[in-house]
Amino acid sequence: MLEPHSKGAGILAMIKATALDHLVLTVADPARTVEFYENLLGMELREFGENRKALHFGQQKINLHRAGHEFEPKAHAPLPGSADLCFLVEGTAQDNAARLSKAGIAVEEGPVPRTGATGPVISLYLRDPDGNLIELAHRS
Repeated sequence: MLEPHSKGAGILAMIKATALDHLVLTVADPARTVEFYENLLGMELREFGENRKALHFGQQKINLHRAGHEFEPKAHAPLPGSADLCFLVEGTAQDNAARLSKAGIAVEEGPVPRTGATGPVISLYLRDPDGNLIELAHRS
């Protein structure tokens, strides 16, 4: 196993990451998860392989594993509700907060300023059906 570098030590990148292709969410109820992400964020369900499901958006996807029936290989301790995800979204935080309120979806925090991967964003925080923290980030 690679040892962590000490603070201030030079970093030797063995392999350079260029983008995130997909991530996996372990969920209690895949159908409920699909409905949430399709209706809230416009993601598209695509099925592949043997009864596998993925939510596609942009050039990324979220593979869904049903808790207790995960596909191998899997995370060491897959659990529903253990993720914290941030999505860049269209529109303004104020307009989207109003849309969420109208749909009966509670905003836990926001709009609040945050720092995204490419600069400042204004974020809203909410929960998906499994309790995962979902950050909706608006470029400012």
